[in-house]
Amino acid sequence: MVRIQENFSLKHLNTFGIEAKAKYYAEINSISDLQELISNKIYSDSEKLIVGGGSNMLFTKDFNGLVLKNNLKGIEVIKEDADFVEVRSAAGEVWHDFVMWCIDKNYGGLENLSLIPGCVGASPMQNIGAYGVEIKDVFSELEAYEVATGKKQVFNKVQCKFGYRESVFKHEQKNRFIITSVTFRLSKKPKVNTSYGAISSELEAMGVKEPGIKEVSQAVINIRSSKLPDPKVIGNAGSFFKNPEVDKNVYRNLKIRFSGLVAYEMENGKYKLAAGWLIEKAGLKGYVDGNAAVHDKQALVLVNKGNATGSEVYALSEHILQAVFNKFGITLEREVNII
Repeated sequence: MVRIQENFSLKHLNTFGIEAKAKYYAEINSISDLQELISNKIYSDSEKLIVGGGSNMLFTKDFNGLVLKNNLKGIEVIKEDADFVEVRSAAGEVWHDFVMWCIDKNYGGLENLSLIPGCVGASPMQNIGAYGVEIKDVFSELEAYEVATGKKQVFNKVQCKFGYRESVFKHEQKNRFIITSVTFRLSKKPKVNTSYGAISSELEAMGVKEPGIKEVSQAVINIRSSKLPDPKVIGNAGSFFKNPEVDKNVYRNLKIRFSGLVAYEMENGKYKLAAGWLIEKAGLKGYVDGNAAVHDKQALVLVNKGNATGSEVYALSEHILQAVFNKFGITLEREVNII
């Protein structure tokens, strides 16, 4: 039987460690739990928020509704041939643990996404990505339950409308579905991707000349660990801002003004600028504002230095947006969901 708790603290359910309370709170440990909850009057009468690892949200106030913690577990192979395997993971599985499970089986495709915080169910919502790989590259389908009706629906890649840190679940389908499982199409004969960022340099430092997916994963873990703070040590939500995309003319003009500009040319002819570099050059790397701060090793990350409120962190993000715009004429966009 599903237990609904009232006036529930969310501090340990968001990686920022922000204190906020939910009017109602319930955990979903099985599909039957979800189906039971859907028939409850509190469910039907309340605004709803689904959380997994809590790694991509900033609470700026209490939530006057029902918070659902997705604890669905389980990983299974559902289809395979000589070259590929389809692996289905329940939405509540910890993302990094799932990646390690796949790597242990030598299923390739997720190794560049090692050590990203959060749960599997959030990965397609955000179309998470790192080091030249995004979820859309290995995504097969997902199953979800419609919040209003409780009906199950399957979404394929086209229906998810993946973009850069975007999907249909952040726009027209926002808060309308509870994702229960995600299926990935992975390679049984993996080809590693080491061309993006510092992976090649890290592999060289590791003394690896012919890397497999385990070595690439370890290189990514090393890089992320050196740059990004552990949420268990200091509250944060990873990258707070998206890397902005600009057209060629904007890129060229910026490059003339700022010779050290860090950018990557994209397949569509646009350029992706490194938001961390923009923030750093705006003089804000390590900047402290009360209990909120810009991380001193990676300017893309905002941190809670102890007892920051969500409003303090949000105000800091506003200051960053204005400073970057004033210096570069570029408007950054938050990657983190503001609640």
